[in-house]
Amino acid sequence: MLTSARPVDTGGVRPVRESIPEMAAPAKTFEELRMLPLFGEGPKSPDHIEWEIRFLSDCDQNFSSREEASQFFAARGWDYLAEGKLDTATYRFNLAYILNPRNADSFWGLGVVTYQRGQLPEAIHLLKKGIDVVDTNAVLITDLATVQLKLFEEKQEKDLLNEAISWLDRSASLDPSYANTFSYLSWAHYLQSDYSKAWASLHRARALDLSSIDVTYLRQLIEKMPDPQDFFK
Repeated sequence: MLTSARPVDTGGVRPVRESIPEMAAPAKTFEELRMLPLFGEGPKSPDHIEWEIRFLSDCDQNFSSREEASQFFAARGWDYLAEGKLDTATYRFNLAYILNPRNADSFWGLGVVTYQRGQLPEAIHLLKKGIDVVDTNAVLITDLATVQLKLFEEKQEKDLLNEAISWLDRSASLDPSYANTFSYLSWAHYLQSDYSKAWASLHRARALDLSSIDVTYLRQLIEKMPDPQDFFK
């Protein structure tokens, strides 16, 4: 499962301002666009530009900086995502992006939203944008690799599998203590039919956090090859 409750420090920002952007949205077409990641990444209409200017001006008056405001809306995005309110979460992450295009949480959150909607190529696109901003976050990198593995199961394109393994290896080097990386690395090797490596990675995950292991996957791996360490029966 992808990260869906990424903690963000709001810095004690006043939540009373959250409702203002919703009230300012001027037109039906914009109402539709705001539910698309990054507002659809298309050209901005005059109404959209006018709304964005008003929104930024409002935030400038009510937050100490746009970076702080961006953190606030990203935090609200994660909150709504945890509640399963995907449209509302999308809009909050969009607002965070407007305020600070270098806020990796905007792309990360939108990547999780699109993943939950089953839009795997879009999720990969957005998660990679997040990594372009911060390429040392092992959790984000593992999330990207996880989506690539799921898409590989659908498409059976080896490039997806190879790239996912490359990302997982990078994640493991950045944070050797993050158990989920090794759980998904085990799955990746399983998909390669390299069951010895799959077991080696699974035991690294087990040693770090036993709860990171998916029981259904464990049974599948045992069917292919008994545990060399005889830990799992």
